[in-house]
Amino acid sequence: MTHIYAVKGNIVDMDTEAIVNAANTSLLGGSGVDGAIHRAAGPELLAECRTLNGCPTGQAKITKGYRLNAKYVIHTPGPIWRGGKKNEPELLAGCYRNSLKLAVENGVKSIAFPAISTGVYGYPLREATEIAVKTVVDFANVDKSVERIVFVCFDTATLRLYEDVLSHYIEG
Repeated sequence: MTHIYAVKGNIVDMDTEAIVNAANTSLLGGSGVDGAIHRAAGPELLAECRTLNGCPTGQAKITKGYRLNAKYVIHTPGPIWRGGKKNEPELLAGCYRNSLKLAVENGVKSIAFPAISTGVYGYPLREATEIAVKTVVDFANVDKSVERIVFVCFDTATLRLYEDVLSHYIEG
């Protein structure tokens, strides 16, 4: 059984085996979650990311966690919101699905996700949350390898939204 829930906090402080980085396609650091993860992990993360040759939107790549609590960082570039007509929902779902596939392939039992694409990429929070929760729950219903999946919310309003959406997908 996979335990899926949301917390308010900072993703770099999570006690999960892997954390997901809402990266840009270069994987070389940026603002928001991406910048925070790179700063906390140290320069070794950037050095390893330089060897990965970027990552397409909706896909995912894995690195070591270096100075983070997490053993791994799974980097996934989310889509930039362009009104929803440029395949954004499918690309965003791919971020979550492909990150979970990499987690399974690497034996990860616990993973933490940020609200991918909802910062500077402008994805509407409610729509992004619905996609995130549905994709993760659907994955966990098929593959139970990952035992704990955490949505890490930056603020209380985001946490409440995640809890509301989760309540529609998860009993009890």
